[in-house]
Amino acid sequence: MISTIITTNQFADRMNEGGTFMYFILIAFLLSLFFIVMAFVKRNANQVTAKKYIGLAAEASILALVLGCLASIVGIIELFDMVEAIGETRPDLFSARLKVSLLTITFGLFSFTLARLGILIYKWTLKSEIER
Repeated sequence: MISTIITTNQFADRMNEGGTFMYFILIAFLLSLFFIVMAFVKRNANQVTAKKYIGLAAEASILALVLGCLASIVGIIELFDMVEAIGETRPDLFSARLKVSLLTITFGLFSFTLARLGILIYKWTLKSEIER
């Protein structure tokens, strides 16, 4: 018999479980990473443009965090709507919906933290005014 090994992508599974908001958080996260990379590329050539990119990265990271919080609240509201409609609390359904709401806030926090770490590294590598 030929046995097949099915490999699953954990990231894709979690993205699908988290719902539509996960993709918006991913877009904000990728934008923040793009802006950080562009700031590093432009930092020696044009300080004004590099500073603009860092500002955009900061805004995109905050957007990812806020989207995660919003999606989490929406998920919890949907959870309580489901409990209200059923009339009783089934632990399996309750925990499944709670997990979905926690996935979005976790991904939003993860995106925010990594982007802020990139911004911190960028600012740390800048030469001070005295050294110039």
